[in-house]
Amino acid sequence: MQKTTAGLLPQGPDEKVAVLWAVLLAAWEAAWGQLRYSVPEELPKGSFVGDVAKDLGLQLPELRARGVRIVSEGQTQYFFLHGKTGHLVTAERIDREQLCRQVEKCVLPCELIVEGEMKFYEIEVEIKDINDNAPSFREAEIDLRMSETTAPGSRFPLPDAHDPDWGRNSVQSYELSGDEHFSLAVQAGPGGDQRPELVLAKALDREEAAFHELLLRAMDGGDPARTGTARIRVTVVDTNDNAPVFSQAEYTVRVPEDVPVGSVLVTVTATDADEGLNGHVKYSIQQISEKASHIFQLDSEKGEITLLQSLDFEKGDFYKLEVEAHDGGGLFDTAKVMVTVTDVNDNAPELTVSSSITEISEDTPLGTVVALLHVQDRDSGANGKVHCSLDGGVPFRLQSSHGSYYRVLTARELDREQVSEYNVTVRAADGGSPALQSSAVLALRVLDVNDNAPVFAEERYSARVVENNAAGALVLTVRATDADWGQNARVRYRLAEGRVRGAAGARGGSERCRQPRPLRPGWIAGSLDRWVG
Repeated sequence: MQKTTAGLLPQGPDEKVAVLWAVLLAAWEAAWGQLRYSVPEELPKGSFVGDVAKDLGLQLPELRARGVRIVSEGQTQYFFLHGKTGHLVTAERIDREQLCRQVEKCVLPCELIVEGEMKFYEIEVEIKDINDNAPSFREAEIDLRMSETTAPGSRFPLPDAHDPDWGRNSVQSYELSGDEHFSLAVQAGPGGDQRPELVLAKALDREEAAFHELLLRAMDGGDPARTGTARIRVTVVDTNDNAPVFSQAEYTVRVPEDVPVGSVLVTVTATDADEGLNGHVKYSIQQISEKASHIFQLDSEKGEITLLQSLDFEKGDFYKLEVEAHDGGGLFDTAKVMVTVTDVNDNAPELTVSSSITEISEDTPLGTVVALLHVQDRDSGANGKVHCSLDGGVPFRLQSSHGSYYRVLTARELDREQVSEYNVTVRAADGGSPALQSSAVLALRVLDVNDNAPVFAEERYSARVVENNAAGALVLTVRATDADWGQNARVRYRLAEGRVRGAAGARGGSERCRQPRPLRPGWIAGSLDRWVG
């Protein structure tokens, strides 16, 4: 298959960067039936993503005739298929940071459904990052308290800057200015992130200077680079020779996602050997993500971490906090709190009928596809493993397709004369305990085929009549029925050749009688000496 390009030349202050993204190539992996494109974020609504019609080898009339449409996972549709051009275009402006925060590769999946052929194709669109965000600190003003006896070389952790952009466009370096008493050191975290630390370069003297004003600057790696700043105010306090000490360096807690709001998840504890104000310990959170700051709350006096809002395993299964215990003299200790959220089976499977038919002929071959279903469950592990089944007593079966799709096929021959309509119930159940399930009902009407011959009510009819009867006299009534429907069940009658008194009787003309009414005799013309139709 031929590769396609994706993207649009955007307008605005980041035009130079966006132009580079506009020439990115998106390859279609034909072996897996997938289309892959890449576009930069923040493109206007209606921007070109890829030529789906060309990549699938479809002509525009075929797209309209086959009922082609785009289906995205979740409630938001980020793309749609332009009916006149066959192009995949953006349905709205896409913000990568809103969709894929802390994810290196941001991919939005969707499916192209060809209803007329019961086919689907997977489409993956990678959203490339642009440097549209500057680094920022959670607090613009940072207050620190240091004892005048603090030894030179001592280090004090500073809040790190956050930049929702990714890679080189995120925070790359820090700078400190303002005072010869301090310098800046940057440590690499376990995940490669940079953690700024304030280093005391020269001994403090409260009588010489009770306050020190510093400026911390964070810079990203974009071109041009963006920066964010925070002001640091250091207050020098008198001697306090004992710092608080946490009971453990790291607190680990596992909680189910359905734990009630307001619950105390963990209590951190630090002690200080000093007395009075220098021995009074208070707690605060120093390192926490924006998302976690709305979920957890720390009691500054008790050290209790409580839940502010409901947890959702599907939105976040791990949170890391850094807690500081500081006394009245400015000394402190830090500890890490690791909160692991465990999954609870709180999401039922989502069963969607992607495509289906409502009528089917009774002579349809076995294995005919009557519906295409899609199932997904947002839980994980066994709670997210879905099993689909059909209610019994119907001549259909389920067939697992690629990914999370299922097909409903005919499994036995259909007979409209036995069953003319079916309500096929498809059930999806997950592996949780107890299991959650959902269902969908497919209504199918069986169309008639002329597969039944008329059948007389009696195998033999006999009647006695008086000779020399008048022409048109009623002799007897015959009745036949047909199990088919409509025109296939309409019965007509005619007289075949017979014998009267051992001689061949005269066959009636081409006139055909309508189906007789109930209890009304048929007609015979002429006398007994003549058999007519």
